[in-house]
Amino acid sequence: MQVNVTETIVERSNGETEKLGAYSGQVLLIVNVASLCGNTPQYAGLQEIHEKYKPRGFTVLAFPCNDFGSQEPGGLNEIKEFCSTNFGVDFEIFNKVHAQGQTTEPYTTLNKTDPAGDVSWNFEKFLIGRDGNVIARFGPSVQPSNEDLISAIEMALDFD
Repeated sequence: MQVNVTETIVERSNGETEKLGAYSGQVLLIVNVASLCGNTPQYAGLQEIHEKYKPRGFTVLAFPCNDFGSQEPGGLNEIKEFCSTNFGVDFEIFNKVHAQGQTTEPYTTLNKTDPAGDVSWNFEKFLIGRDGNVIARFGPSVQPSNEDLISAIEMALDFD
């Protein structure tokens, strides 16, 4: 099923809402994140690819989620401070969401991506093309440096 996120409304960290269409023309990697997860060190790799590909129109969008083992219990300011201090994160971190069960956006839309279903754990990744269509879904164990993920990002950036 082709899933487009352009009309998906999300809540920024300042409480304002916006459509993901505001990022049209950019390649996005949307990731549900958590500070106390075994996958938390992936923040460093996410920051690396964010920096490397940002000049070409790429950005990482992080959505904190406490749905998996209560591994993101903190408030948004605490989360942002943790990410900045420990991993040098400067990509956008949105308000906390739900990625499974009674989901909230962007996951109500993203979970329709093949294979459809709820996010399985923290650090699941969705690659979005410049046109707002979901290109690929990567499981939590896929590291930001993974060849398949990097290849998909580069192909999306080269596609006009």
